[in-house]
Amino acid sequence: MTVIKITSAEVAERAGVSQSAVSRVFTPGASASRKTAEKVRKAAMELGYRPNALARAMVSGKSRIIGLVVAYLENQFYPDVLEKLSNALQAEGYHVLIFMASQTAGNIEGVVDEILDYQVDGIIAASVAMTSDLSERCRAAGVPMVMFNRSQDTPHMSAVTSDNIAGGRKVAEFLIAGGHQKIGYIAGWEGASTQRDREAGFTQGLKDAGTTLHKRGVGNFGMEDARAATLEMFSEDAPDAVFVANDHMAMAVMDTLRFELGLKVPEDVSVVGYDDVPTAAWPAYGLTTVRQPANRMVAETVDILLSKINDIDVNPRKVEIDGPLVLRKSARVPEGWTE
Repeated sequence: MTVIKITSAEVAERAGVSQSAVSRVFTPGASASRKTAEKVRKAAMELGYRPNALARAMVSGKSRIIGLVVAYLENQFYPDVLEKLSNALQAEGYHVLIFMASQTAGNIEGVVDEILDYQVDGIIAASVAMTSDLSERCRAAGVPMVMFNRSQDTPHMSAVTSDNIAGGRKVAEFLIAGGHQKIGYIAGWEGASTQRDREAGFTQGLKDAGTTLHKRGVGNFGMEDARAATLEMFSEDAPDAVFVANDHMAMAVMDTLRFELGLKVPEDVSVVGYDDVPTAAWPAYGLTTVRQPANRMVAETVDILLSKINDIDVNPRKVEIDGPLVLRKSARVPEGWTE
């Protein structure tokens, strides 16, 4: 069976308008009167016409596609954020292509090359490590990039994160106020700026209160590594509280404490996480955690990216958004303490 491709010229003839009017109707952001748009869309539906997005991109130089790179989706924070980013970009007339990479900068090199082959208009790198050289390659290709929930020390990279240092400090103040004497910390992947800054704020908060970290483990943002770190940390001279670098690990820590070590949370040990993923509010966990303001982070990311698409030379922006400490049942709440 031969499929006959309907052209924009045929749609224009059926609708009684010019071919350029058809093009404007199907071009996001282009101007066309409501009456013209109605006639064109009616004719297109009757004829079975679909605009050729790839051909339009070749003519305009704009694909209306954003490449979205993410390292891992096990953490509930990222599927939720990807949905928010996709919806926000689609509302602006863009489509999203999702690419998977590992957390390390070395792996993303090949992924970015693949993304650039798709002639994307911009890139959002979520939870992945970047290099300044890689950023410069994207810039040289005329493709702006924004980092989401990661940052780089280089001033040339735009990035949007929560205020991780302030969040870590809030947890330290909370646990100290709760009377905890032996406070532990389970780190995420140590190549991540989020891990670095949360720990820096936390340890500085402890230092300001005249105390130091009792024990430290590394969970690499993974549940199995977090379990192993918990077993080691609580093998002797156990902490009476532990701050975990994200909720994904914190839930594994809670399960390990309760079901493998026979400890009660928070009676024997308080647990605090970071992110405020949906599962954190489940009664089985009731996790006290620092909330990442995902909606505001997404809005800032899209705003920065679109401004850079319109002007590649616009100054880079680094945005840190403060998030609240959400009190639930996994940690002892100091008397009179409110969010």
